[in-house]
Amino acid sequence: MATKGKKQEGVGGDGASYTGRFAENRRARFDFEILETYEAGLRLEGFEVKAVRAGKCSLAGSYCIIREGKAEIVGMRIDPIQIKNVPIDYVADRRRSLLISKAQIREIERAVHTHTGTVIPLSLFAKKGYVKIDIGVARGKNQRDKRETIKKRQDMREARES
Repeated sequence: MATKGKKQEGVGGDGASYTGRFAENRRARFDFEILETYEAGLRLEGFEVKAVRAGKCSLAGSYCIIREGKAEIVGMRIDPIQIKNVPIDYVADRRRSLLISKAQIREIERAVHTHTGTVIPLSLFAKKGYVKIDIGVARGKNQRDKRETIKKRQDMREARES
């Protein structure tokens, strides 16, 4: 029997209590050195939120741009759950606005210019019923750094096995 006032995680028709990860950009941590991370909201349509919660999204190859004081994510793909429930002119990989404060946008721009890096999405998750995205200021790794990452990973795997 559920107690009054408490919501169970991942349960409920309104989705307000759901928390969890929907998508992760695995290549980002391998190809880039993450210098700083930020959390931002996403401006999505209703059917897009349903598709994200169903796991029909991909962050592969996506990146963030900042123009005229507004942040957008480019290349993030959200496939609809049901084709019949989307508008005729829907584009799955359209640009989506990031909901982030102007102070944080200025901070991100400053970090990009000082580190000569780029802004990439790291993961898509739910927080208090809202779809959020982790974005990171990153600098590309060279081949040598990638090899070191692979070696560290193998060493850790061997240490766990023995």
